[in-house]
Amino acid sequence: MPNPEEFVSRSLDPRSLRGIAHPLRIRLLRALRRHGPATASQLAERLGESSGATSYHLRQLAAHGFVEDDPTLGKGRERWWKSVHQGLSFDEELVKNPDPEVQGALDIFMHETATMHTQELSTWFATRHTWDESWSGAADMSDFTLHLPPDRLRELSAELHKLIAHYHATSDTEAPDAARVRLHLHSFPQHGE
Repeated sequence: MPNPEEFVSRSLDPRSLRGIAHPLRIRLLRALRRHGPATASQLAERLGESSGATSYHLRQLAAHGFVEDDPTLGKGRERWWKSVHQGLSFDEELVKNPDPEVQGALDIFMHETATMHTQELSTWFATRHTWDESWSGAADMSDFTLHLPPDRLRELSAELHKLIAHYHATSDTEAPDAARVRLHLHSFPQHGE
């Protein structure tokens, strides 16, 4: 697994977005990031898919630069895959792209990401009693309603990302009580009700 200071994120463009916008590809990439390098067969077993499907979609991910062979693993014909990046992002230009194919791919990507966030949160709820009670007090599930124009929301997002980057860079993976912590940020406008 990469060291905290080696965190590399990839900004999506229309071509790479179309390459990742498939539910299985998103799940494969997530599994490689979370669990480290794996073979298509191992990923198939983990995700409940056929090894043929995982092999095909891994090759598609490789063609778009999301995954690559891990030359330090594998023997003979056994092919191990690893994630190239630890995060994905996209900017306003992608959101504003008028191409219906790009917008459809963006919808798939955002929907699958939101689904994974929901699953991760549900898993925490279901397993929180198995964690030391100090984690229950440290975990947070908050929501806030602010009244902001778009430029102030951009500013807020940038400040939150900066703060998270600081904590990422100063992560202590060797601390005896350290665990991987997931942090989801969702900010969006709502019509008044």
